Amino acid sequence: MQQPENKQLQLAYEYVEYTNKHIFLTGKAGTGKTTFLQNLKKRLPKRMVVVAPTGVAAMNAGGVTIHSFFQIPFGPYIPGAASRGAAQTGGDRQVKKFSREKINIIRSLDLLVIDEISMVRADVLDAIDEVLRRYRDRTQPFGGVQLLMIGDLQQLAPIAREEEWKLLRQHYSTVYFFGSQALQQSEYVPIMLQHIYRQRDETFINILNGIRENRLAGPLLQRLNERCQPGFSPAASEGYITLTTHNQQAQQINERELQQIGGKAHTFKAGVEGDFPEYNYPTELQLVLKKGAQVMFVKNDLAREKRYYNGKIGTVTDILEDVIVVQGPEDEDPIYVEQAEWHNYKYTLDEQTKEIQESVVGTFRQYPLKLAWAITIHKSQGLTFDKAIIDANAAFTHGQVYVALSRCRSLEGLVLTQPLAPGSIISDATIIGFNGRVEQNQPGPDALKGARQEYQQRLLLELFDFGGLGRRIGYLHKLLREHAGSLAGTPLEIIRPLEEGFRTAIEQVSHKFGHQLQQLGLYEGMVEENRALQARVQQAAPYFAGKLSELVLEPLKDLSLETDNKEVKKSLKTALEALLQDAQIKEAGLQASRGGFTTQAYLQARALASLEEAKTKPQKKDGTPYVPSDHPELYQRLRQYRDEMAIEHDLPHYMIMQLKTMEELAARQPRTLAELKKIKGLGKKKIEQMGEDLLAIINSMAKGPAPTPEPDRESEAAARAEKKEKKDSKLETLALFKAGHSLEEIMEIRGLARSTVETHLSQFAGSGELDMDRLVPRETQSLIAGYVEEMGFTSLGEAKEILGEGVSYFELRLVMRELQEQQSR
Repeated sequence: MQQPENKQLQLAYEYVEYTNKHIFLTGKAGTGKTTFLQNLKKRLPKRMVVVAPTGVAAMNAGGVTIHSFFQIPFGPYIPGAASRGAAQTGGDRQVKKFSREKINIIRSLDLLVIDEISMVRADVLDAIDEVLRRYRDRTQPFGGVQLLMIGDLQQLAPIAREEEWKLLRQHYSTVYFFGSQALQQSEYVPIMLQHIYRQRDETFINILNGIRENRLAGPLLQRLNERCQPGFSPAASEGYITLTTHNQQAQQINERELQQIGGKAHTFKAGVEGDFPEYNYPTELQLVLKKGAQVMFVKNDLAREKRYYNGKIGTVTDILEDVIVVQGPEDEDPIYVEQAEWHNYKYTLDEQTKEIQESVVGTFRQYPLKLAWAITIHKSQGLTFDKAIIDANAAFTHGQVYVALSRCRSLEGLVLTQPLAPGSIISDATIIGFNGRVEQNQPGPDALKGARQEYQQRLLLELFDFGGLGRRIGYLHKLLREHAGSLAGTPLEIIRPLEEGFRTAIEQVSHKFGHQLQQLGLYEGMVEENRALQARVQQAAPYFAGKLSELVLEPLKDLSLETDNKEVKKSLKTALEALLQDAQIKEAGLQASRGGFTTQAYLQARALASLEEAKTKPQKKDGTPYVPSDHPELYQRLRQYRDEMAIEHDLPHYMIMQLKTMEELAARQPRTLAELKKIKGLGKKKIEQMGEDLLAIINSMAKGPAPTPEPDRESEAAARAEKKEKKDSKLETLALFKAGHSLEEIMEIRGLARSTVETHLSQFAGSGELDMDRLVPRETQSLIAGYVEEMGFTSLGEAKEILGEGVSYFELRLVMRELQEQQSR
């Protein structure tokens, strides 16, 4: 950054670039806060996002609104409500799904700039903290992101309606941003800019200071009230603008003045493209002007000549086909005004560079003018006027009078409609006290040097701290142990040696290395300037990067987390993704430090590695089912049967049969009901429902002779009785069907569920004992037969997906078995 005009601005810039301290940059109106932000966006190497509390403020700052970026609902935010799922203010409405791109931006963010912080409520700052913690480091305020808060607390205050404050006062001592619970857990540096660029008149500056400090009285108040001219009616050419406390007052003045001008009214309709919300419109959608109308420019001139600026007043002297001619009161030449564009921004990630980019999502095209005999004080914040008429005796909130008066460049350009009474200057004692403490606690060069050293030391310790990664591994191991019975394969055989190797070759070694860093002078100066320390880092970084890849990232490629339980699968997937994310970030930082540690290289590597694209993925991806190495064909056929039953009975897959059970069936290949009973996960009810089907599948696919079971006469007798009972039950259902009873009548006679009756009858499909026309309409039989002729004998699930709701699984099973039997004859 180029050398600024005063040391405070340079100090602020260096705190932003070289430390991770939160910064509150404040100062009186006209001290260059906006210019500082504009320069920062051009020059700072950190990855940053700019937000502001209102659409107008966001437009002026070249950013987006707080609520749109963080997807914070309007209304009060109760600290912790989102994480607790509480319902004090809507509960889970506060947790909204973020796009993958938004999550990537948050994860790779270094700096969050909040402009016009005076209008940000304490609870909104805590809502920001909750979002940042959710996608970054939960243990640190604001997820470890650095904050730059810019604004003047003597200007417009945050809005909290009575019913909102009733809820918030239980959690906050003040509505202002510094009441935020997250901010109170943080250290932040206050920097107050002193040099005023907007006003040059010492008396006027003293008046403004008197209002800020709630001590305007005596000669200064008398001097201000000398500018009172009741009934003042300037000529249009003089270019005065009236600042009012209420929007309705400003509208009435503008409409009245426009009507009093003779001549034709011209209407200019704005062009709006893409996403540009109405509340962000910088001027009217339908701009109505006449020759002689007083207007204000609402944009800075981007041309080299800088003919106008945001807030400049002029008079319309002519309206041509594509140009509006405006004459400034002190300009020699008229200004030929063409349409201008405003953009609504959204933050995105550049696919090539992976840098955070401001993307234009909407455009507003209109003449950069609005009627300006009057505007509200609220809308004047951030503007500068040469001449203004101020009606501020109806001020209703803190800061309004100060904002109105400080918009003017000079006392001579200011006119009061009535004398300013001390009672109309509303000051907040909380703000006066807070600003006093800010002014008394300004940091100096020594504090900055200490903060730079601390930042480098903290980052280096973070680079070689593997505690968080160890906790991730331990948590995944714990989940795998708890849910081992519902998981396919042997993931514990991978995670156990992985954790053991990590503890011994990485975590324990890193503890010893931390002591070496201290012995080499970690806390005795700048890390980047310590040669002995840097030489040791050059040796350690390749070692830890190699071990991390060998012992953690590579084994995770073979880790299968397949399970039919969706909740378990979700928990495991989340834990694995978090582990991979942390491991990749750590490896990237270590690789970037192979030649020595520098803050910029480390931050860049860490930010890029924080993006969503994982370099290491589990080998078994969703959609690629796990298959054991023993008897894979039998396992797949059992799984196909299990999946069909789950769909047919509308039950979760794991409630039909768990993966471990199918693995054991494929490995042991039971050939009798007695042997089937020994399979873990198959109880009496499931054997009754599926036993014969499972045995039929196994006997048709099993290779080699059936294994000879150990004699167990009691079990064999029980199995024979059970088989006979089950067979008799199916025969009884078949007999009732042959006697002419419908499925509904059989269900009522036997007291069975429809699915049981259908299962009984389906056992006789293809045997010739069923009258298919009574069970399946002829057109449905033809439809299924045509499908089989075209696609072959696929799974019932595939057939159902193609044939749709008009065909039931029962009908598919009957007809396909009938066709299979016909083909085998």
